Amino acid sequence: MVSERMLGLGTARSVIRELFEYGKQRAAVVGPENVFDFSLGNPSVPAPDAVNETAIRILREQPELIHCYTSAQGDAQARQRFADSLNRRFGASYTADQLYITVGAAASLCCVFGGLTCPEDEFIVFAPYFPEYKVFIEGAGAKMVLIPPEIDHFQIDFEAFEKAVGPHTKGVVVNTPNNPSGVVYSKDTLERLAAVLTAKSQEYGHPIYLISDEPYREIVFQGFEVPWVPHIYRDTIVCYSFSKSLSLPGERLGYVLVPGDITDSAEVYAAVAGAGRSLGYVNAPSLFQQVTSLCCDMTSDLKVYEENCRLLTSSLREMGYHVAQPGGAFYLFPRSLEPDDLAFSERAKKFDLLLVPGSGFGAPGHVRIAYCVQTEMIQRALPKFKALADSYL
Repeated sequence: MVSERMLGLGTARSVIRELFEYGKQRAAVVGPENVFDFSLGNPSVPAPDAVNETAIRILREQPELIHCYTSAQGDAQARQRFADSLNRRFGASYTADQLYITVGAAASLCCVFGGLTCPEDEFIVFAPYFPEYKVFIEGAGAKMVLIPPEIDHFQIDFEAFEKAVGPHTKGVVVNTPNNPSGVVYSKDTLERLAAVLTAKSQEYGHPIYLISDEPYREIVFQGFEVPWVPHIYRDTIVCYSFSKSLSLPGERLGYVLVPGDITDSAEVYAAVAGAGRSLGYVNAPSLFQQVTSLCCDMTSDLKVYEENCRLLTSSLREMGYHVAQPGGAFYLFPRSLEPDDLAFSERAKKFDLLLVPGSGFGAPGHVRIAYCVQTEMIQRALPKFKALADSYL
């Protein structure tokens, strides 16, 4: 016998992965240049040269240390470098002991949900959302409460949100810039959210934590700003990853920031560390603790994402697609040209366009397009998008 719940997770369909595998099979038939795979959010720009150079230097100069264990919460010097970087950028005063280094943002989220969850707790998530949130939250023993999307701009539906906040609400998750929509929450949106959470925390007599999932923080386009959420709402916990900013998804390196001024900060940090211990997430990869902490003020050359966004957004709108304006990340989330986004995605495959149905992100009637690809591929794909639109005329 095995765990029925884990069996279900292990055998559940992943539409994204199915599309990716289909694309490889199709490429063997028609050639990879003729398959337009927009399924995976895998960075298409390389890491900065300094990342590789730093890794090589560390391996040469410290071979006797770099493969050793670090402290469970991460090397103290690396944590201090991360804190110093945040302090420079955001005018804060964080310390090494407020950071817990993790195996990517997924581990950060799991440690936070695991550390915060008590019986009957709920976490509120706004659609469209990264579908693994549900797995992480339920894995911690909590309940996910989903707020339907506001489909014109993908900001927060505050009427639905305020009705959903209750005495069992332990936290609220925000992801801005957003996967899958690319939308950035405005400062006004975040301030209104903070006001609601402050009032509800007072009403129910316990803190409601805001969990800011920020793997796309640095990928923001001209005319948009990603506010530093802890400056807007005190009880904010930040989950971060270097997968996108430094193009290092395979190295699995991120952190949890538990600011010292949040409610019960010492207990929250200890609980996050305890969840990391329980889940086996102690001691993130030691080499890349050092590499990322030495390169944390850098980014990859992210300009290509803005160019891809501009080209794809303007072209799709000219073809009749409705696209909410993205302000960052590397995703578009246009409305499907029929109500059934699954059927639309299947029809797109006839044109060798691989688009992920929005139902899995809590927003049926849309598809996700990951444009972290070469610009030349988008240019060649545009006639396919036009043919797909024309097939509905």
